[in-house]
Amino acid sequence: MGYKIAVATSDGLNIDLHFGSAPQFEIYSVEGLDFHKIETRSVPVSQEQQYSYARNVEAGCGNGLGPGDGSGCNSGCNSGCGSRNGCGGGERTESVELLSDCRSVVCKKIGRNILKQFERKAISVFDIELPIKEALSKIVSYYYKIDERKIR
Repeated sequence: MGYKIAVATSDGLNIDLHFGSAPQFEIYSVEGLDFHKIETRSVPVSQEQQYSYARNVEAGCGNGLGPGDGSGCNSGCNSGCGSRNGCGGGERTESVELLSDCRSVVCKKIGRNILKQFERKAISVFDIELPIKEALSKIVSYYYKIDERKIR
């Protein structure tokens, strides 16, 4: 019985993106203790988000992604970072549906509202900052132990 894990990464090596800042998620397939990348899923971008992104870049907010992207977004660009109209840190409810077939989501940080949406779907969220291989090894081992207890 296999399952999938979604990972927010900018470089394919480290878990280094906030859930709301991730333009895509790498999806790993897990069988027993083995895992491997099977696909990359891009987060759909609404017209409002595209407009906000362009406005933030134009205003000097670097790449427009938001806090933690090294863009100086915390310096007061537009209407404030982390808000729906600010430097891109708004809620990403479409990402919850995009990842609804995964057993868990792994990212650097995640907001409470999105976390609650995943909890309603019985999807575990791990907010950690580690190399992907190290994090997935630990998570897969944890799930393996839980799953083996259910079988016995």
